[in-house]
Amino acid sequence: MRFMLEDVMNYIEEEDAKFIRLAFRDAYGVQKNISIMPGEIKKAFEDGIPINAREIAGFRDCPYASLYLKPDPDTLSVLPWRPDSGKVLRMFCDLYTPEGEEYQADTRTILKKAVEAADKLGIEFRFGTEMEFYLFLNDEQGNPTKIPYDRAGYLDIAPADKCENVRREIILTIERMGLTPERSHHERGPGQNEIDFHYGKPLKAADQMTTFKMAVSTVANRYGLTADFSPLPIAGEPGNGYHINIYAVDRLGNDVIRYVAAGIIRVIKEITIFLNATDASYSRFGNSTAPDKVDWSGRGESELMYMETYKGQTRVELRSPDAGCNPYLVYALLIYAGIEGIEEKLVLPEEMSEKEAALPTSREEAAKLALESDFVRKYVPKGILKEYTGF
Repeated sequence: MRFMLEDVMNYIEEEDAKFIRLAFRDAYGVQKNISIMPGEIKKAFEDGIPINAREIAGFRDCPYASLYLKPDPDTLSVLPWRPDSGKVLRMFCDLYTPEGEEYQADTRTILKKAVEAADKLGIEFRFGTEMEFYLFLNDEQGNPTKIPYDRAGYLDIAPADKCENVRREIILTIERMGLTPERSHHERGPGQNEIDFHYGKPLKAADQMTTFKMAVSTVANRYGLTADFSPLPIAGEPGNGYHINIYAVDRLGNDVIRYVAAGIIRVIKEITIFLNATDASYSRFGNSTAPDKVDWSGRGESELMYMETYKGQTRVELRSPDAGCNPYLVYALLIYAGIEGIEEKLVLPEEMSEKEAALPTSREEAAKLALESDFVRKYVPKGILKEYTGF
């Protein structure tokens, strides 16, 4: 359903909302926001709300001193942890130039253009996600420690799994915000959890991940805990992955996922800097079941790409990304790589081949590969590439 300004204004009045948070993201996908009063909502839709662009990571070389936030009404949501009286609403925004044009280095805009490119070819992409995080105790001053909330293991239950109630509240909270979680469980590490999401259209899936991380952190804090999404929070324990399940069909409903997978594998090393944005990302590779090679299989072990066919439908699970990435940028790059795979009818390499290449072993190596990549230069704006690589 497409909401309009009038619908939003009526909703604000009905819900007795006193503040509206206009949310956007920097080049790394970190959520930012500015709050406005209800009386400013019409201006936000028509003219946009200005922000100092050059203070935002990835926009420091922006030719404009100000960019303008214009909300997407379909992302309207109540923040359920705020008071019932005088509620706080949130909408995701797109960034616009003073001339009223979409700002091309806004990663939400980059994803929208990737979806448009796929639509023109009659290709539908959907993404499902599996995100892991640790829960750590806070000290008496409310600062995070590295003490896990429990010592439970994979799929354990209470009382060993002390995280159960926290996960339950997270799921109930994000459902109230319009998200669609699929399942949750305790992961391998002490205090480690996973919550998975159904397949969704790319833009909605990226919005969900941004909302999810905020909600998890907020709920954890209410329990006196800190949620840690970093790639390797505890040395010697499993790292946190952000596994991305990919679905793709053509306009006739034919499965084209193998071409998509081949396209992604061809450029995976070149785009790794965007999937794994921190130094710690590369310490996770090869640790526990995290991949460290460019390979694929149907075994479900430690391969980069797991491929499974069930009831005639094939899914691909990309297992190298971690939660430090920007889902808008990542999904856009996966779509473009997939499109190239489809157009060129690329063939997957041999399953678990002995000739498989290694993933980058450091952020510096990944940055160098991105800078040398024709694919990256074609789809990643210069300002964002500079932010990630330093050049």
